[in-house]
Amino acid sequence: MRKWWPLTAVCLGAFILLVDVTIVNVALPSMAADLGASFTSLQWVIDGYALALAALLLAAGSLADRFGHRRSYVYGLGVFGLASLVCGLAPNAEVLIAGRVVQGVGGAAMFATAPALLLASYQGRDRGTAFGVWGAANGAAAAAGPLLGGLLTEHFSWPTIFWVNLPIAAAAIATTLRVVRTDQPTGSPSHGARLSGARARVDIPGAAAFTIAAATLTYGLIRGGEVGWASAETLAAFAVTASALLAFVVIEHRTARRGSAPMLDLALLRRPSFAALMSGALLLQGGAFGCLVLVSLWLQSVLGLSPVGAGLALTPLAGASFLVAAAAGRHLQRLAPRLPIGIGLLSVAAGMLLLRAGMTADAGRTALMAGLVVTGIGVGLATPVLVSAATSTVPPRQAGMAGGAVNTFRQLGMTLAIAVFGTIFTSRTAAVLAGPGTVPDPGQGASALAAGQARGLVDAAPAADRSAVQQLVRAAFAAGLDRVFVVSALAAALGGLIVLVFVRPSHGTAAVAATGHATARGQGGSKAVGQGAGEIEGWGPDEAQVPVPAPVTARSTAAVDGRRRA
Repeated sequence: MRKWWPLTAVCLGAFILLVDVTIVNVALPSMAADLGASFTSLQWVIDGYALALAALLLAAGSLADRFGHRRSYVYGLGVFGLASLVCGLAPNAEVLIAGRVVQGVGGAAMFATAPALLLASYQGRDRGTAFGVWGAANGAAAAAGPLLGGLLTEHFSWPTIFWVNLPIAAAAIATTLRVVRTDQPTGSPSHGARLSGARARVDIPGAAAFTIAAATLTYGLIRGGEVGWASAETLAAFAVTASALLAFVVIEHRTARRGSAPMLDLALLRRPSFAALMSGALLLQGGAFGCLVLVSLWLQSVLGLSPVGAGLALTPLAGASFLVAAAAGRHLQRLAPRLPIGIGLLSVAAGMLLLRAGMTADAGRTALMAGLVVTGIGVGLATPVLVSAATSTVPPRQAGMAGGAVNTFRQLGMTLAIAVFGTIFTSRTAAVLAGPGTVPDPGQGASALAAGQARGLVDAAPAADRSAVQQLVRAAFAAGLDRVFVVSALAAALGGLIVLVFVRPSHGTAAVAATGHATARGQGGSKAVGQGAGEIEGWGPDEAQVPVPAPVTARSTAAVDGRRRA
C-alpha cells in the first residue's frame, strides 16, 4: 500500500483546491453580512482566486520545470494554506480578497505540478489507476463543495470554509516530503544541460502582460456597471487592457522569434480548430458557472434558505456532470471531439433556458432542479474531451502548452462571466425596482440585492409598504436572474455553434502520447481512451474521465515524461 502514498498526497491538494472553487458560493451572504461587503467585493472574492489561477497557470508550469515539481508543489501547498488562514482571519473584504488572490497563486503552482508528480511516481497500469483515482477525487471535491460549504457556514461560521484547508494542506506537505521522490529540475546542471547549455526559460514578461490585461478587463467590466461605461475610471481600465494585450502580443511574438518558449504561441490561434476550442472552453465555463454566485444569493437572501439548503439546491449541476463524465467519459473519446463538446455546450444553453423558464417572482428552489441537471449533463459531455481535442490540433511539442491554454481560457471565462453578469443583473433589477416608486434609490437597492441584502431592503421600507416591497424585491431578483440566464444561454449556444462549425478531426497532428499525457493533466485525471490512447503506458480503456471546474495545466507533464524517456 505504500506505493499509493504519493497519490494520496496529490489527491489531498486537489481536494482543497477544487472544494474552494465551489465552497465559497454558499458562504457569500454570510461574508457580506459579517464584513459589510458590497456586491463588487463579493465578485472579487470569486474573481481574485480565478484570475490568479488563469493568469499564472502556464507560467507556473514553466517555473516548476525549472525549479522542480515536488518543490513547487510543496511551496504551492504552503502558500495556499497560509492564504487560507489569512482569508479566515480577514477583518474586512479587502484583506479577504487579497487572501483569495494569494490562494490562487499557490493553487496555480499546485495545479501545474500535481499531474507531473503522478507521472514521475507511477508506471504502467498503476499510472492509469493513479490518474483515475485523482480524477474521481477532483470530481467528488467539486460536487461536495456547495454542501460542505453550507454545513460549515451554518453550523460553525464562514471562516471555517478556509480554515479547514490548513490541516489538509499540512498533511499533504508532510506526505509529499516523505514519500514523493525529488525530481531533477531542468534548471539544474544535468548532463544534458551541461552539454547543450540549455536552461528552461520562464516567460515572465508575457505572464505579467497577460495578468495586467485580464485584471484590468475584469475591473473595467465590474466598475463600468457601477460608475458608468463612459466614466474616466472605466475608460482608463479598458485603455490599460488594450495596451497590455498589445504588449502581450509583441512579447510573445518576439519570444517565439528568439527561439525561446513563449507563454502561449499565438500562431496556434491561427488554426481554426484550436481557436474554436479556446472559444468553447471560455464560453463553457462562463455559461455554465458564471451565474451560480447570483443563484446562491437568491436562494439565501430571497427564499430564506439556510446555507445547507442552498448547498443542496446547487448540488445537481456538479453531481450530474460528475455522473455523466464518469459513466460516459471513455465512450466520448471515440467520437469526433466537436460532437460531445458542441452538444455539451448546446445542452448548457438548454439548461439555462430551463432555469429561465422556471424563474418567476413566486419560484422556489425546485424551479432550479431541471435546469441545473441539464446544465450538468452538458458540462459532463464537454469537459472530458476538451484538452485531448486541443492537443490533437497542435504539434506534439506544443501539446503541453495547448492543454494549459484550454484551462487558462476556462478559468478566464469564469472570471469575465461573473463580472459581466453582475453588471447585467444590477442594471435589470434597478429598472424593475424603479417602476412602482416604492424604493427611493433603485440603484442602491439593486446593489443591496446583489450583495445578498434583500431582507434589509424590505425592513428599511415603511411598515405599510413592506408587503409590496417584498413582492417587488422577489420580482426584481427574478427579472435580474432571467436576464442573466438568457445571456448565459446565448453564450453557451454561440460556443456550441463555433465548435460544431470550425473544429475538424485532426489527422495525426499530435502524437497519441502527448494527447494522452496532456489529457490526463487537463481533465483532472481523465485519460484519452479510444483512438489508440489506451495503448500508452498502461492507460487502459476502462478508466473513466471526470470533469473539474477548475483549471489544470499540461505544460509540466510533457517535460517530466520527456526526461523520464531520456
